[in-house]
Amino acid sequence: MHIIQRSITLFLLAATCLAEARVGQPAPDFSVVDINGRTHRLADYRGKIVVLEAFNPDCPFTANQYHSGSLPTLQAAVVSKGVVWLVVDSAPRNGKGFRTADAARKDMAALGIKATAWLDDSAGTLGKAYGLKTTPQMVVINAQGVVAYVGAVDDKPDANADPRTAHNHVRGAVEALLTGKPVPLAETKPYGTSIQYGN
Repeated sequence: MHIIQRSITLFLLAATCLAEARVGQPAPDFSVVDINGRTHRLADYRGKIVVLEAFNPDCPFTANQYHSGSLPTLQAAVVSKGVVWLVVDSAPRNGKGFRTADAARKDMAALGIKATAWLDDSAGTLGKAYGLKTTPQMVVINAQGVVAYVGAVDDKPDANADPRTAHNHVRGAVEALLTGKPVPLAETKPYGTSIQYGN
């Protein structure tokens, strides 16, 4: 009996680790608190386009996106059109990249982040549910709660290149959804720094 229970437990753990967002499938629901103590649930945003950004302020690829102004400019543009943009920090509390709420608020201002919120996913529940592997991996969810895009932020996987000269896949996906058109490229291979989840 114990062996069977242990096998089931291991299977469930493996299934959880292997979970991921799939284009054309309903996006996994989540309930995560942001750095200001507000709870965000995907169900609360039904009817809105939602962008999830796997985020690590210590990642050179992420830093390049922000220092160049590429992502803040895009965030401001789409949020002004009613899109919900959530940066998801899945660094565990004892890991590199984790920020306390106060430190995160300072970083948010210093980096010029224009997202709707910075989520504290230090438990890793959202990141694992969506199969987020690298920063800055992106997921775009349409207004019906279905995954419309998964993958890299753009087509320049180079932390030293200027992302403002790249083709931004997220911009393309969001603009298509806002105008009722099919997403031109629904899936790409994500690049960046590997996300190290806690136990």
